[in-house]
Amino acid sequence: MTAFDAELDTSGLNCPLPILKAKKGLASLHSGQVLRVISTDPESVQDFTALCQQFGHALLETREDAGRFYFLLRKA
Repeated sequence: MTAFDAELDTSGLNCPLPILKAKKGLASLHSGQVLRVISTDPESVQDFTALCQQFGHALLETREDAGRFYFLLRKA
């Protein structure tokens, strides 16, 4: 598992809140740092892929475990 610098739990929130909170979380990090996001919104898989493509962040990991989605995002 990749180490991360900050974690954001958006469980129970639906689109667009996980993305908005992740953007705010990434803004507080330095370039190259990693944010781990936890979500229960199945649409977040597509949303985080699009977020990274749009802003140039790296989506290091996407996994699902018992209805929770885990994302590792490296800030551009």
